[in-house]
Amino acid sequence: MTDDHRFRALILGAAAGGGLPQWNCGCANCVAARTVGSGVEPQTQSSLAVSLDGRSWALLNASPDIRQQLGAAAQLHPRCLRDSPLESVLVTNGDIDHIAGLLVLREKQAFTLYATAGLHDIIAANPMFAALDAAFVERRSIALDAPFEMLKGVETRLFAVPGKVPLFMESDDPDVALEGEQTVGVEMKAAGRRIYYIPGCGAVTESLAARLRGADLVLFDGTVFRDDEMIASGTGTKTGRRMGHIAMDGPNGSLAGLKGLGIKRTIYVHINNTNPVWRQSAERARVEAEGMEIGHDGMEVTL
Repeated sequence: MTDDHRFRALILGAAAGGGLPQWNCGCANCVAARTVGSGVEPQTQSSLAVSLDGRSWALLNASPDIRQQLGAAAQLHPRCLRDSPLESVLVTNGDIDHIAGLLVLREKQAFTLYATAGLHDIIAANPMFAALDAAFVERRSIALDAPFEMLKGVETRLFAVPGKVPLFMESDDPDVALEGEQTVGVEMKAAGRRIYYIPGCGAVTESLAARLRGADLVLFDGTVFRDDEMIASGTGTKTGRRMGHIAMDGPNGSLAGLKGLGIKRTIYVHINNTNPVWRQSAERARVEAEGMEIGHDGMEVTL
């Protein structure tokens, strides 16, 4: 470990909810991920760790796979008898795949839990999260677009992106383009760089495009390649848009929306098990031809 103050982003989990393979799915990607030598590696559920010095880290989203993820990342191992390099945890929405891991982090280890007031309300409404002992875990509410430091030297802002309420709070006809405290992106400024983490997003709006223009690194929602992907594959009945996620492809997709913004490096994360970009395919080639990347577990970017 070093102390050179370069920004580090470590993808702990690159897959969407359910991971790859999903436990009850026999789609082509999941079968391949269970087959040694197929070229498709298993991936855990969406989570990111960031650091400015390689010693103190912040966790962005606590997936149900967090115990496995922390075990796989030597940078996040305890350095003494009872210890963790994690100083803080930030959640970007209230989906199970982003908050369930908080229950794994209940072993009397101090950290600060950052979220919007609306997301804190969702967590507080479930008595199971009382397992996070208030004597050790400080819950801090953050207003949209208000600067704060989730790590020393990392100026952070939360901002609204189009999305919806968590699945367990849905009505029959939820607003899938709602912009408020329920789904946020994260802006981080450190070491002279500007980085964005947006694992859930329903559209690249004009305001979002303006915000991302010229960024050094954007980790962006890659849930589905085509909007009707789950319907076409027979694995579900909802479009990506109905789930609150923008598709990569299409005139209103993220490939088109992010193109031309002068972003130095774009990496897709939160990728569903059905997405053909997990394997060598025409769809993956299309993404790579646009100069964008497919994230994977253990991928680390240093700026």
